[in-house]
Amino acid sequence: MALIILGHPDFEKSLSNSAIIEELEKACPGIEIRNIHNLYPDYKIDVKAEQEALLRHQTIVFQYPVYWYNMPAILKHWFDTVLEYGFAYGKTGDKLKGKNFIPSFTVGASETEYHTLGQHHFKIYEFCKNLEQTAYYTQMNYVEPFYFHGTSVNAGYTKEAIISKAKNQAKELIGLLITIERKKPHTMSY
Repeated sequence: MALIILGHPDFEKSLSNSAIIEELEKACPGIEIRNIHNLYPDYKIDVKAEQEALLRHQTIVFQYPVYWYNMPAILKHWFDTVLEYGFAYGKTGDKLKGKNFIPSFTVGASETEYHTLGQHHFKIYEFCKNLEQTAYYTQMNYVEPFYFHGTSVNAGYTKEAIISKAKNQAKELIGLLITIERKKPHTMSY
């Protein structure tokens, strides 16, 4: 089954990401979830352990909340250290070739705020180009991101609505993971 790289610096307080992870754990026995903030609160990432986890799985899901139009610092640091030359890219860096790269994230503000005339001026997928390029550069199969807007109680969303949206996102993600698992070996082209 898949590997989930959970990059949430305050997971215990998260409504949306915790609901997604809970659904994944219930529906997907054998899924490996690596909560990198809990594993490396000092940011001293065990590169070899993380690379070994990547090698064990065909599909890698990156689960996180969007912070300032990007991933949280712990996840960015994970990318910077784990996807090193000779492993993920470079002359001999083909260890991730053909693996599936799935971004799955949550966005606090409403979708209406993410457009040209909205508060954030860009659609959320425009902030994902770095993820897409990372997948291509590491020879992975980029899968369009799973995400939903409206995860912040500070923005007026109720806890019930947030959890409901998170469970729906988890169900869609689970469906994709099951489809991928059934089609092994899997080849996606985008």
